[in-house]
Amino acid sequence: MTIAAAPSLGAENPWLNAQRQFDNAADILNLSPGLRAVLREVRRELIVRFPVKLDGGGLRVFEGYRVQHNVTRGPAKGGIRFHPDTNLDEVKALAMWMTWKCALANIPFGGAKGGVVCDPATLSHRELERLTRRFASEISVLIGPESDIPAPDVNTSGEIMAWIMDTISMEAGYSVPAVVTGKPLDIGGSEGRPSATGRGVCIVALEACNRLGMEPHRTSVAVQGFGNVGSVAALLMHDAGFKICAVSDVHGGIYRDDGIEIHDLLEFRARTGGLAAFPRTEPVSNSALLELPVDLLVPAALENQITVRNAGRLQARVVVEAANGPTTPDADVILERRGITVVPDILANAGGVTVSYFEWVQDLQSLFWEEGEINHKLERILKKAFVQMCDHADAQRVSLRLGAYLVAVKRVADATAVRGIYP
Repeated sequence: MTIAAAPSLGAENPWLNAQRQFDNAADILNLSPGLRAVLREVRRELIVRFPVKLDGGGLRVFEGYRVQHNVTRGPAKGGIRFHPDTNLDEVKALAMWMTWKCALANIPFGGAKGGVVCDPATLSHRELERLTRRFASEISVLIGPESDIPAPDVNTSGEIMAWIMDTISMEAGYSVPAVVTGKPLDIGGSEGRPSATGRGVCIVALEACNRLGMEPHRTSVAVQGFGNVGSVAALLMHDAGFKICAVSDVHGGIYRDDGIEIHDLLEFRARTGGLAAFPRTEPVSNSALLELPVDLLVPAALENQITVRNAGRLQARVVVEAANGPTTPDADVILERRGITVVPDILANAGGVTVSYFEWVQDLQSLFWEEGEINHKLERILKKAFVQMCDHADAQRVSLRLGAYLVAVKRVADATAVRGIYP
């Protein structure tokens, strides 16, 4: 029996970065020491180690996490990722970012996150299902429609959410569709959910361009990460008039200075399984993509992609953070000094959790909306949050990230103060 353990995180610790971003807002808001202490730490962290039967007859022990940062404004909400490099500090940071993301969008959720240290590519379909169901059972002490609602994240999908929902339902003795979001439509999923995060990136990118006087058809774009979020964002931005010059996935990327036809690229990937050798493009690495001569950069992969090592070489005028935590605080300082506008992750990728909220509401009332209505509601919420972020940034003469944090942290702090401290 072997145990899969997470590697050391290295110098750029996302949890310390998340706390530092909170501290910057708390200083301006002049939060009391007590409120700082409450909001600066996670409320609960559950570590589970569980065996999974392998197809060959052996056992393997996996490590998993479920963290709740804050539940003052409503049930905890946050995805579950399956990745070999995930660890507790990463999950804690993601949970904190979810708290601020929900507060900025003004939806009644707190922040949570989960993860399992594994590489799904090395597991069979049956092994992945057994791992998912056992993990769901292990964290069932925390999750539920009124307490903590998971969703898909890196390397997880609607099918995996269906397995979690079924596991919780079987243990409860009745169907519990609202226990997760991002489910298939057949079991209570929502129209518009699979494309929601990428759609939100496009909505926010258009708002940022409008603020900066940039016309989409004259704006070149590079997208790092061509998974569900990055590919949808690239497609919708392409259809909105942006010139998508570069995209990449985990294996590398492609570049064409006069633009890539994203519809053709998606068809090519579906046929070949990758991006490499797409006609009339040249190869580019994930790291080199970040430094291409484009107007707008969309990091849509993992955290810690823009650091002090490369922030001075970025050529983009705008960074729209489709991933969680792609820019470190030290890199933020460099980008701000260079006049590069960063649209923060807690707004740029909030489309997913917003439509997850819609899915949860629809499941609870067993009444479902059409996709057009959902997309309209999503656009209205993100545009309102964008204006509030900009208003606070302008009033305090700070970055958009800090403007967003001022809105979000104040909402959670105010809710904490109003509720008081039990007992």
